[in-house]
Amino acid sequence: MKLFVTGAAGFIGSNYVRWLLANSDDQVTIFDKLTYAGNIESIRDVVDDRRCRFVQGDICDADVVLDAMKTHDAVVHFAAESHVDRSIVDPYAFVRTNAFGTNVMCDVARQVGVERFLHISTDEVYGSIETGSFTETDRLGPRSPYAASKASSDLIALSYVTTHGMPVVVTRCSNNFGPYQFPEKLIPLFTTNLLDGKKVPLYGDGGNVRDWIHVEDHNRAAHLVLKEGEVGEVYNIGAHNEITNREITYRLLELCGRDESFVQPVADRLGHDRRYSVTIDKISALGWKMQRSFEESLAETVQWYRDNRSWWEPLKARAGL
Repeated sequence: MKLFVTGAAGFIGSNYVRWLLANSDDQVTIFDKLTYAGNIESIRDVVDDRRCRFVQGDICDADVVLDAMKTHDAVVHFAAESHVDRSIVDPYAFVRTNAFGTNVMCDVARQVGVERFLHISTDEVYGSIETGSFTETDRLGPRSPYAASKASSDLIALSYVTTHGMPVVVTRCSNNFGPYQFPEKLIPLFTTNLLDGKKVPLYGDGGNVRDWIHVEDHNRAAHLVLKEGEVGEVYNIGAHNEITNREITYRLLELCGRDESFVQPVADRLGHDRRYSVTIDKISALGWKMQRSFEESLAETVQWYRDNRSWWEPLKARAGL
C-alpha cells in the first residue's frame, strides 16, 4: 500500500512513519509544512529509505496537495496545530489549519479516489468529564479553540462519508508521549528543563487529570483502524493511565534527580479542562492491546531526551522555551 501521511515531520507522525517502515512493506510519502513543530531532524533517519519520500507543503494549499497525493492508496492525516496555549493566543491559525486544512485534505482525497482516509483527532473534543469516561457517541463539548478546531475537523471529515461516500475513519486519542515530541508539551518541557537545572511551571493546583499513552501504542492502534476500522466510525484510543499533572511532575523530578524546589506554581490556563477520559471498548474489539507500561515508557522517554540534546536544544533555543 502507498500511504500519504500529513504532519509526519511532527511528533506522532514521525513516530508513525518510523513504525510503519519497520513493520510493513508499505511505501510512504511524508507531507509536512515544516512549521515550528515540524522538524526535518525528526525524520532524518527515514527520509533516505527507498520506500519513503518527503514533500514539503501546506495542507491548506489544494493544488500542492493534489499534485502530491496522486497515485496514493490511503491518507493518514496527522497534520494539525495542537498546542492549547497557542490556540488561546492565536485561534485563527488553528481554525485555518485544523478545519480548513482538513476540508482541503478530504476534498482532494475525494478527487484522487483514495481507498482509505484516516483522520487523527483528540479526546479533547469531548471536553472535561468529572467521573466516568466518554464513549464515541457522546456529545462533543470542546472548551478551547484548539479542541473546537479539532471537533470541527472531525465533523468535516465525517461529512464526506455521508455526502460523497468517502472511506473515512476517525480516531480520538488521549495524551501521547515519547521521543521526538516538541518541547512545549508537558513531558518534554519538564524533562528538558529539569535536565538543564531549570524549574518547571505547574498550572494551578496541578490536579488536572490526563490519560497518558506511549506514542507507539497509539500508532499501532491508529494503523489498525486504518486497515480494519469501519467506514464512518470513530474509535477512541486510551491507556487507562490517568494521573494528575502534579503526580507526573513528581515522577519526572525523580527520574531527573531533582527535588520539589524545582516546581514553580503558575496561574492556571484559561478554561483548563479538569479531566479527560475515554472508553476503549471499540478499539479493543478490533484486537488492539497496549504493549507499553507507563512507568517503563516514561523512564525510557526521559532517557531519550537525556541522550538526544542535539535534537531538542536547538528547538528550545529557537522557540525561546
